Amino acid sequence: MLLRKITLEEFGAYRGKQSLDLTPKKNKPIILIGGLNGCGKTTLLDAIQLALYGNRARCSGRGTKAYDAYLRESINRKADPTRGSAITLEFTVMTGGHEHYYRVVRSWHISGKTLKEFLNVYVDDTYGARAKTQRNVTPEGKFNRLLSEGWADHVESLLPLEIASLAFFDGEKIESLADPERAASVIESAVHSLLGVSTVQQLRNDLLALQRRQKLSDEEQHLLDNIRAQEGEREAVLSQYDIAHQELAHSRTELGKAQRKLDSLEKAFADEGGDLFTRRIELENDKKQTAARLAQVRGELVQLAAGPLPLLMAQPLLQDVRRQAEREQEAQQSAQVLEVLEARDQWLLDLVPDTVRADVLKQLDADRAERADKTQLPVDLRLPHDALAQLTVLNELLQRDQERSQQLLHSAAELTEQLDQLDRQLAGVPAQDKVEALQVARDEQIVEVARSQAACDRATAKLEDLKRRREHVTTLLERAHKEFVRTKVKAEEVERIIKYSEKARDTLERFGSALLKRHISRLEVAVLQSFKVLMRKQGLVHDLRIDTDKFTLTLADGDGEPIDPARLSAGERQLLAVSLLWGLMRVAGNRLPSVIDTPLGRLDSRHREHLVDRYFPNASDQVLLLSTDEEIDEYLLGRLKKSVAQTYTLVHDDTEFTTAVVEGYWWNAGAQHAG
Repeated sequence: MLLRKITLEEFGAYRGKQSLDLTPKKNKPIILIGGLNGCGKTTLLDAIQLALYGNRARCSGRGTKAYDAYLRESINRKADPTRGSAITLEFTVMTGGHEHYYRVVRSWHISGKTLKEFLNVYVDDTYGARAKTQRNVTPEGKFNRLLSEGWADHVESLLPLEIASLAFFDGEKIESLADPERAASVIESAVHSLLGVSTVQQLRNDLLALQRRQKLSDEEQHLLDNIRAQEGEREAVLSQYDIAHQELAHSRTELGKAQRKLDSLEKAFADEGGDLFTRRIELENDKKQTAARLAQVRGELVQLAAGPLPLLMAQPLLQDVRRQAEREQEAQQSAQVLEVLEARDQWLLDLVPDTVRADVLKQLDADRAERADKTQLPVDLRLPHDALAQLTVLNELLQRDQERSQQLLHSAAELTEQLDQLDRQLAGVPAQDKVEALQVARDEQIVEVARSQAACDRATAKLEDLKRRREHVTTLLERAHKEFVRTKVKAEEVERIIKYSEKARDTLERFGSALLKRHISRLEVAVLQSFKVLMRKQGLVHDLRIDTDKFTLTLADGDGEPIDPARLSAGERQLLAVSLLWGLMRVAGNRLPSVIDTPLGRLDSRHREHLVDRYFPNASDQVLLLSTDEEIDEYLLGRLKKSVAQTYTLVHDDTEFTTAVVEGYWWNAGAQHAG
């Protein structure tokens, strides 16, 4: 499929009639469309999907709005609602070796209180031949009523809705494809629809239908009625399954919103000092306990001060008293010894010979004189005889009290510091009126997150239950078909049909399994190669595998250890998602256009250059880039220029709130082409 042209009439911000030629050129697949935020780039992407899929289109601006309400709001505010809006999308498709031209016109207007929508499809079966002989041919095509009425089914054969999300995507939102569950559903849809595996299953179903289309007996009619009833039940289960799948997606979206809001409230609560407010009572109790301990310590210090501890200030005087006590004790002892020595000296003199008596007497007199001098004190305080013992005890008491007082003073300093710190923390506690509203909102949001999680869990359980029912009903239906075809053996032709159709179905089943494995193997190689081409860290991912049953994608490093996608940065997850899409397109043969909105949003400069040099020129045969001036700037435009076929700029009038399409990009304004 190649998009040729899109025309918007009074759609969204696009006033009047605005057209863009989207036809690529040889070796120039890129159509570059620039616009500032709010100028209508995403609206253009929505318009392409709306033209193709109508009510089923996954438009970013629709959200949960009803389809009628979305169409009403899509009419330009300056336009006449009775004339309404219209989108015309022109494209070509190669089928059966021939190129067919389509022009799809979807329009709507308001009539009274009712909104009326119209879809007209025009087809030109000779477009390929005419295009070869006439340059820039734009055929009108022939209106096809049957195709217009059955367009919803026909467009699925051209570009299935599930595959459209791979061709038309928002560059900032595809990061979700790095999630294993989301990637698995995309890979499964792409492999079955884009790579033709579903065609094999459809052939098997067609063979079953062929087996049923025989002349029926009463017994066979009963069996057929039973089959139809089971088919109705299966359709009902499939419908419920689709609804449950949408409900699960909605529940996950609501859960994500609730969690993000809770995170925001938690941050705001923390920024306002909410943690201190929550701990206020604890801090006040700590302050009371600390103050009590400090008072106790100070009381002990007072008790110590009431004892002998103050005598430490008179320590030199105590030393003097001790020395005086020692002198007085020594004087008392000398006085007592003098009386004894006089009698002893007389006894000794009587014993010594007369020849030495004079010398001995001299020495004894000198000894008594020395002792007599010691009894003469300059100051006699007449201290008690046990004064030295009392002073020794006092010294021990002072040493003990001094050590205890130092411990208490150290404890008092620590407690004072703790008390000051608690006072500072309490001073930082915000007023109740500042955080009370945030606290209430946070508590309410916690309940809302729990409610959303419960709803998500219920939706998951419901989906699993419906999946089991779907498998059960399918098994019963296949069994009923086999029973039906086994009873229809009356005619040789019927037997032949049954025989060969069963063989063909078995062959198709084996072929489908082999085809699936082959596509998965090719897809693994293509995605891994694409990721390595785009990544700055070449050694980050060494291997990539896709499970053939669950279609889950796993990454491995050089040691074979699995890599959790959550470990990758936002930019790396975006590149992984881009690699997945690129790999799918490469395996599918690049036969679908790629429309990329906000292509470089979260990437650093090196990764942006990789996408510009390696991905965009090779993503598909046609690549529409919807970019701001900060994404694809003048520098990147120079690198991309050789691959650009045409450029446009969406110019927004802030006074009229309308957008106009101007040919040329910011740095080549006025030029129709970048080359």
